[in-house]
Amino acid sequence: MFSTVLVANRGEIAVRVIRTLRELGVRSVAVFSDADADARHVREADTAVRIGPAPAAESYLSVERLLDAARRTGAEAVHPGYGFLAENAGFAQACAEAGLVFIGPPAPAISLMGDKIRAKETVAAAGVPVVPGSSGSGLTDAQLASAARDIGMPVLLKPSAGGGGKGMRLVREEALLADEIAAARREARASFGDDTLLVERWIDRPRHIEIQVLADGHGNVVHLGERECSLQRRHQKIIEEAPSVLLDEATRAAMGEAAVQAARSCGYVGAGTVEFIVPGSDPSSYYFMEMNTRLQVEHPVTELITGLDLVEWQLRVASGEQLPYSQADITLTGHAVEARVCAEDPARGFLPSGGTVLALHEPQGGGVRTDSGLSEGVPVGSTYDPMLSKVIAYGPDRATALRRLRAALADTVVLGVPTNAGFLRRLLAHPAVAAGDLDTGLVEREAEGLVPDGVPEEVYAAAALLRQPSPAPPAGWVDPFSVPSGWRLGGTPAETFHHFRVPGHEPVRVGLRTGAGGTAALTFGHAGDREESADTCGPLPSLPGAERSRLVEADGRRVVVELDGLTHTFSLASSPEGVWLGRDGDAWHVQDHDPVEASLGGAGRSGVDTLAAPMPGTVTVVKVAVGDEVVAGQSLLVVEAMKMEHVISAPHAGTVTELDVTAGATVAMDQILAVVAPKEES
Repeated sequence: MFSTVLVANRGEIAVRVIRTLRELGVRSVAVFSDADADARHVREADTAVRIGPAPAAESYLSVERLLDAARRTGAEAVHPGYGFLAENAGFAQACAEAGLVFIGPPAPAISLMGDKIRAKETVAAAGVPVVPGSSGSGLTDAQLASAARDIGMPVLLKPSAGGGGKGMRLVREEALLADEIAAARREARASFGDDTLLVERWIDRPRHIEIQVLADGHGNVVHLGERECSLQRRHQKIIEEAPSVLLDEATRAAMGEAAVQAARSCGYVGAGTVEFIVPGSDPSSYYFMEMNTRLQVEHPVTELITGLDLVEWQLRVASGEQLPYSQADITLTGHAVEARVCAEDPARGFLPSGGTVLALHEPQGGGVRTDSGLSEGVPVGSTYDPMLSKVIAYGPDRATALRRLRAALADTVVLGVPTNAGFLRRLLAHPAVAAGDLDTGLVEREAEGLVPDGVPEEVYAAAALLRQPSPAPPAGWVDPFSVPSGWRLGGTPAETFHHFRVPGHEPVRVGLRTGAGGTAALTFGHAGDREESADTCGPLPSLPGAERSRLVEADGRRVVVELDGLTHTFSLASSPEGVWLGRDGDAWHVQDHDPVEASLGGAGRSGVDTLAAPMPGTVTVVKVAVGDEVVAGQSLLVVEAMKMEHVISAPHAGTVTELDVTAGATVAMDQILAVVAPKEES
């Protein structure tokens, strides 16, 4: 076994690898960019080395800086995690040439399976069924479009390099092919440095099932069962489970053997995953999609049902050990489900989010495991992938695992950074998910109904109660008429007013009257209302409550509000910008609001003509200039954050009168990008 291993990654996977290194008594070396100087993986490693500024190209993607860090710390091996250089054959080869063991497959296997076109040809020759699609590498845009027309719409555009759904585009209309090919190339080039594309037939309502394989350097290859990864959004997996309810034992064995043959066909060594697309109506008709030549994000579910530590076996195989078991020794026990918690805001169309982690609670134990790179006080920016942590639950059966995962997500608090935890909890409760009736389009079809409409009034209630702290108990007797609580004998308590704004929603004014026994009477109205009387404060349609809430408990960190017979618990943390509230896996940022300052788009420039950044990120493409005439829906700019592109389109026909950014500019959320004056009617 090695004595020192450098972990060439960041975030939760770096923390995960470091944990196993510690258990094996192996010294761990973390690397970090300037953006990660205070990150959790840096603190948990035995030693850490700065490798450059925040941009990944100058730090985590720099082969020279990683090799230098390994040399300076005496590392014998490098664990690449996933993402960044994990599937980069050049990095694997550079490690070998520097005398370092790359904890992964040989460079030729990475190169072969990293080229999806060559990979399909290789496994097909080994008898593995593949998805019909284009043939040949380096196709031009015109050749790709022609292949798509020959296959027949709809088709799926896929980068030949990389994985993880980055750059994949489902195209249903032939007229959109040119724009989608251009967009897929941009994303592929940004994510993998290679914009080579292929096109495949789209299989309607498919299921995504993958097989975990493990191979040593002595010719032994086994599979560790399958994982169901059909719950996806924008081709990104968000829920994974093992085993799949779709497969019977015969199909499981056949797919497992196909995965083993795929691994043998490229001389694979280490842990890897063979991915299949499976028609839900006919599980026996499965097709090879690709092979991920690395550890997968969802590897914990396989660990829980097999009892094997995959990181440990990556290390043992890389150090030359032989697998001590055959296929007959592998057994699958129980069920495990994983949810990916990401820095994104479902209420804003799942746009990437960011901020500083003000308070953090991540469940562990009782059949629950959380793999995380988070810690309190650490900022989450838009430079890297949005995944923050993974919550995994295990049970003797699927129903138990799902129930435990829903409870764990409800117990997850990441205050300061909006996440998708609440959305995932609601998704897991969806009847189709509970029944195991899955396909890769289910999330997209049901997403709108899984995002709460409007801001729950208990959010405003908790914020008002936090802004109305109880006075410290007096040392002795105090004249009740001298206490500024609003209490008067036989009278109505005075009402105090608080103004709040949640991004994307109208400003709201909350009137609060507190009484004996922790009661709290609340009224809601528009923040622009100047009258300070409950009688003239008309309720908003989405906030009908008045005198229906009761404060159960408030201790500075927690507020419990009873509303309409339901009890809601909030975790609280204050910041200079306002108050963050966490509720059952949902995060709310409620900010003090001046009713006079009603503009959301900047001083004097709000309105439908103004285009603002929907998320913090980088402007990658600017397609217009001041003075250009545009049509409604025309693409004007592209903003990229956390490896996701968002197109900024013209809200109506008109003229670009302002353009405040250039390509490469870093922008904040809600920053003004452009103004389009409407076309005058003739």
